[in-house]
Amino acid sequence: MSKKVCVIHTGGTIGMLDTKFGYKPKKGFIKKVLTEIKKLNLSDMPDFDVLEHDVLLDSTNMSVNEWNMIAENIVDSYDRYDGFVILHGTDTMAYTASALSFMLEGLSKPVILTGSQIPLYLIRNDARDNLITSLLITSNYNVPEVTLFFNNKLYRGNRAKKISSDDLSAFDSPNFPPLGVAGVNIVLNENLIRNPGEELRLVKFNKNKIAVLKIFPGIQYELFESIITPDLKGLVIEAYGTGNIPDDSDGKLAKALRKLEENGTVIVVCTQCYKGSAIVGQYASSKELINAGAVSGYDMTVEAAVTKLYYLFSMDYDQDTIKRMMGTDLRGELGLS
Repeated sequence: MSKKVCVIHTGGTIGMLDTKFGYKPKKGFIKKVLTEIKKLNLSDMPDFDVLEHDVLLDSTNMSVNEWNMIAENIVDSYDRYDGFVILHGTDTMAYTASALSFMLEGLSKPVILTGSQIPLYLIRNDARDNLITSLLITSNYNVPEVTLFFNNKLYRGNRAKKISSDDLSAFDSPNFPPLGVAGVNIVLNENLIRNPGEELRLVKFNKNKIAVLKIFPGIQYELFESIITPDLKGLVIEAYGTGNIPDDSDGKLAKALRKLEENGTVIVVCTQCYKGSAIVGQYASSKELINAGAVSGYDMTVEAAVTKLYYLFSMDYDQDTIKRMMGTDLRGELGLS
């Protein structure tokens, strides 16, 4: 019996057409063009339905609302399909993949995000292969987690990062190997794939206020005082190296960090390096962060750290629990286990 896949179209370059203002997603285009791709009718391909969002977005406009909507799409039709392929823009695809990995607890079916750098309507494009291979993996292989497929590589969703705006190899997974590679054959690293869950449970994200602060030479910390309010639940700091920040000779950083701590803001430190881990305390230059109760993000991507904070706050955990769980592997987002 043929497997059945749900294709959820959220927008993105893959379904865009050229307009006088530049590329823009067009309602109904994906459904029409997929009926014209003959390869999708071959016996090796699964049956599929297309669920198109009412408002198709350039992925720069993705938000918590859209993450919740996509997750609800999956949960509402979970029993009717063997897997899901989500068509999504590349700019925030890694954020959505990370978010869904936390939202969909107990997942036992494949959920693959894919898209393209070149729109599907153009003669030369990367959209067709990304879509076809995603459908084949979803219907023929046991990968019961949220993944991202792009340019012949299957990545764990919460390990992926966009690395190029104009290369067909738009994504990579700096601190974790690909789960699979599609060459002449599709080969999976089965020992890396997570075990299926027993029962799907949706954790919708609340709109908690979370910010990201990137450290740079000459940074003036007083510029960020306006965001340090009791409403700021979490702050991800992109620090140098293993979690280092500039010396605080004028005391302004210490003041800002002290205010964050008093407000109960959870501070997570990630590295702005392409590879590696942030471990606060490894160098003396991170002492101010330790004094403020900051926790290490280890080898998590910023995308994973931000969406994990959304998840933990949405679970209504207390501050100490959130700090502890930020350093605990929940969905394969950190460590090599």
